[in-house]
Amino acid sequence: MNYNLITILGPTAVGKTKLAAQLAHHFNGEIISADSRQVYKHLDIGTGKDLTDYVVEGKKINYYLIDVIELPAEFNLFDFYKYFFTCYHQIKANNKTPFLVGGTGLYLSSVIQNYDLKEVEKEKELIEELQSKSYNELKNILLEVNPKPHNITDFESKERIIQAIIVAKAQKPVENKVEIYSLNIGINPGRDVVKKRIKERLEKRLNEGMIQEVEFLLNKNISPERLIRLGLEYKFITEYLTGKISLVQMHNDLYRAICAFAKRQMTWFRKMEREGVKIFWLNEADFDKAKEIIKNNYVFV
Repeated sequence: MNYNLITILGPTAVGKTKLAAQLAHHFNGEIISADSRQVYKHLDIGTGKDLTDYVVEGKKINYYLIDVIELPAEFNLFDFYKYFFTCYHQIKANNKTPFLVGGTGLYLSSVIQNYDLKEVEKEKELIEELQSKSYNELKNILLEVNPKPHNITDFESKERIIQAIIVAKAQKPVENKVEIYSLNIGINPGRDVVKKRIKERLEKRLNEGMIQEVEFLLNKNISPERLIRLGLEYKFITEYLTGKISLVQMHNDLYRAICAFAKRQMTWFRKMEREGVKIFWLNEADFDKAKEIIKNNYVFV
C-alpha cells in the first residue's frame, strides 16, 4: 500500500509524543497532534503537552494543533477534521513527512478510517441549543437523526451525543480532503505498566503545579462547569478547588479515572482493528523497532 501518513497511537502515558518526535526528526517529518485537549491554550500540565519532547538533538520538530484555541470556546470533531487537512497539506507543501500522534480515538479514527464528515450550518447555535438539553433528550434526538448509530460510545456522555448529532446533521463537505492511507504504529506496554506510569506521572504533574494551573484558569473567569467538561485532571481538580471533594478524594478519584480512560482508549483501538485498521504494535516506545516498521512499509516520495 502507498501510505501517505504515519500515525503513532496508544493509551495515555506510554511515550507517544517523544517517539513521534524522534521518528519525525529521523524521517524529515512534522507532527499533527490528535489530542482533544491540547488544542486549548493554558491547558499545559494537565494535558501533558511536554513541548520539550518536540526538541530532538537540539532541533525543534514542527507541530500542529497544539495551543490553537482559547477557553471557554469549544473544539469538536469536525474542527479537528478541518484543521487536520489544512495541516496535512501544509506539511506536504513543506516537503515533509506527515505524522499524526495522539490518543483521542475518535479524532484518530476520523482520519485513519476516512470518515465522511460534513459541516453543519449554524453549528455554534445548534451546540448551544443541544447543551441545554438533558441526556435522555439528546439520546432521542440522536436516534431520530441517526436510527442506527455506528458507535455505541456515542452514548457515553452528553458531549459525545452532541458530537454525534452534529456529525449526523452535517451537509457541507470538507473542501481539501484527500484519501488517507495511514501506516499505524501502536504502543502498548500492558495494563499493569500503564497504571504504574499513570500513578508516577500524576504525582509528577501535581508536584509541577497542576492544581495551580486550574486555579489560574478559574481566576481567568473560566467557569467551573466548562473546566469540568474537559474531564479528568480539570474535572477532579476543579471539584476539589470548589469544595466538592477533598484533596485525598481528588487524588484517588483522578487516578482511577485516568486508568479507566486508558482502558477505554485500548478498547477503541481494538475496535478499529476489528473494523480492518492494521496497527503494528510495540511493547514500548522503541525507536529502533518503529524505525524498522517505517523503513519496511513506507515509501518516501
